[in-house]
Amino acid sequence: MNKKLIRVGTTYIPVSNPRRSAQWYIEKLGAELNYEDEDKAILQLAKHSVFLVKAQEGQFANFIDVHGKERFSLTFEVDGIAALRSLHQEFTLKKMRVGEIEDRGHSGRNFVFEDIDGNQFDVWSELSPAFNTSKQN
Repeated sequence: MNKKLIRVGTTYIPVSNPRRSAQWYIEKLGAELNYEDEDKAILQLAKHSVFLVKAQEGQFANFIDVHGKERFSLTFEVDGIAALRSLHQEFTLKKMRVGEIEDRGHSGRNFVFEDIDGNQFDVWSELSPAFNTSKQN
């Protein structure tokens, strides 16, 4: 029996108001609502389960790195630079908080966006091998 971890099943994101945040994720990111109550909303987003959990004031999924820079803890992937640029433009038109497209010195390009509670997320123009059908036989 293989006891290796297979995939990440669920991500928990702290929010101030699960209902309001769920609507934001649905409208801005195309998430699907699976469940909602006062304390949480469960969404399906990017083939992944996301729990938006009502948190105490000032709680975020972000962290501060050793150089004092606030960082995201989750990266979404898109298929190529053109898809990245298109999504960046779409997010900008939706008046989302979106950073510039960056070259971080590795393959592909990235940009960061924020949800309505200030949680930061990264978007990368490179697909993981399991999802990149152009590199599979």
